[in-house]
Amino acid sequence: MADANRGDLGQVFNEVPELYDRVRPAYPDELFADLAAITGIDEGSRVLEVGCGTGQATRSLAALGCRVTAVEPGAGMAALARRRLAAFRDVEVETSKFEEWDDRGRRFDVLVAASAWHWVDPSVGWRRAHDVLRPGGWMALLGNVVVRRPGEPEVYAETADLHERFSPGNPGWGHPPLEDEVRTTDEGWGLVSDPGGLFGPTVVRWYPAVQWFDGDGFADLLRSTSLYRGLDSDVREPLLDAIAERIRTRMGDRAARRYLSVLRAGRRAGLSPGATIG
Repeated sequence: MADANRGDLGQVFNEVPELYDRVRPAYPDELFADLAAITGIDEGSRVLEVGCGTGQATRSLAALGCRVTAVEPGAGMAALARRRLAAFRDVEVETSKFEEWDDRGRRFDVLVAASAWHWVDPSVGWRRAHDVLRPGGWMALLGNVVVRRPGEPEVYAETADLHERFSPGNPGWGHPPLEDEVRTTDEGWGLVSDPGGLFGPTVVRWYPAVQWFDGDGFADLLRSTSLYRGLDSDVREPLLDAIAERIRTRMGDRAARRYLSVLRAGRRAGLSPGATIG
């Protein structure tokens, strides 16, 4: 992903913070229990969250008793996160890109990024993550991977013709991967760039989840994603209206969005000064 495109797309969620907060999937409690067990964080641990969005994962981190500093580049998203997290005294939301964020010398036990690290420039982000963690600290990437199961009705399969009609040749269109295929990617950091020697081997855990929507709800879910927000509104809105109608007429107005939530965690490596990403 080019740096300019990364920055532009990373801001599209800031256009619809309330919608994003309402429709996007949360992360299971089991994931945060495993995160605590793997990294050793507990009450009083200092956690840095990069790209907190509206605070969905932040709430779960705060519930563990951690002191959370959350960094979010979108002003609208950060403002909503502050409102959502006002009950947690040990959570602070700062509006900034991680690449430009002033850490003021603060150091953390764990850095968490939930569906956000791919928006960070890897030539800056991995090194910064290493530098703001204490020796022995952990980096943790959380994500939700859209998947499908064989023989199960799936929205894209029912609407591929609509996608091509309204936005032909879009490289983002395509069937979600099969769940069993995704589960085989149980090493490394997933689809983001590799940090080289900055972090040790990863621990990977998977958590199946599913959301159910009617046609309008599924359209709202798609409306909150970067792939669809990147379309011009005069293309996006007719496409989403047609998808909602297809779900109503062909799928009984009930459609599943199946995910594998994933936790990838690796310990900060102790590098000599001047070491770089390999």
